[in-house]
Amino acid sequence: MPLMVLHSPEEWRTRLGDGARAVISIGNFDGLHLGHQKILRMVLARARAAAHTAAAVTFDPHPMKLLRPDNAPRMIQTLAQRLAGFEQIGLDAALVLRFDRELSLLSPEDFILQILIGRLRVAAILVGANFCFGHRGAGNVRLLAQFGKEHGFEVETISPVEVDGIVVSSTAVRNAVAEGRVSEAVPLLGRTFSITGEIRTGAGRGRTILFPTLNLAPEQELLPRLGVYATEAVVEGKTFRAVTNVGTRPTFDGRGVTVESHLFGFDEQISSGAMEVRFHARLRDEKKFSGAEELKAQIARDIVAAREYFGMHERKFQI
Repeated sequence: MPLMVLHSPEEWRTRLGDGARAVISIGNFDGLHLGHQKILRMVLARARAAAHTAAAVTFDPHPMKLLRPDNAPRMIQTLAQRLAGFEQIGLDAALVLRFDRELSLLSPEDFILQILIGRLRVAAILVGANFCFGHRGAGNVRLLAQFGKEHGFEVETISPVEVDGIVVSSTAVRNAVAEGRVSEAVPLLGRTFSITGEIRTGAGRGRTILFPTLNLAPEQELLPRLGVYATEAVVEGKTFRAVTNVGTRPTFDGRGVTVESHLFGFDEQISSGAMEVRFHARLRDEKKFSGAEELKAQIARDIVAAREYFGMHERKFQI
């Protein structure tokens, strides 16, 4: 069944009914990394065992964008990507709470009483040990457990996931991608980091004097460090290996960050539509060249390097 996306506790009650009980987790879930996946799969298993609704409660925008906008993180995923991930895991519903001033001022106790008990009628809540909520983040797992005993819902604390000694977190993923270490983000996410968006018409140099490229206008905020990457591009439902430059085109104008991908074996001329670019490995830094010919020679070497990378990792990409 498709994921039911709800936008208020009132809509939850209206659409799911007064008798429905739920097993939930609450959080931003940015990146939907292995730690998030572990919790949500446990939510799903527990809900199925008790014939309850399996759901995630998340926020839009990220609370930091309202509370401390200068320190707000660049989001790894769009809300649409997060919701698609919830659906892929198999959750029944997602409650997307608009994080505004009113919600930010709600005390932890009122959040529990008005939303979790009064509207969602939770049967169990699964969260990480450091989970906090309510005004100024004053609520914690201990408070949840206290209310759970009084009002008949269970609270379970889920241990974090570690990969090679690193605790998996959105911050760890964000740092790896921002520093260009995209291959190190893969074991944290359980998949490649990807960006999505619409294809946009470029300057046309690729097809006339260099190599043809598709230019992506990214939807999400987080981009890899400027440079050239071995990637895969998904266009019109088909996946192509590619080499992608994230940069400012310093050889030509050097203005604004662009995401340009040369797709292997793709010769269509399209200037619109959706595209996803999946980042596998960093090949080199962005560099200013003396002109088009020197740049063209370097791109040819980049293509060879990307092909060699995919050749060395062939087994990983076989379906």
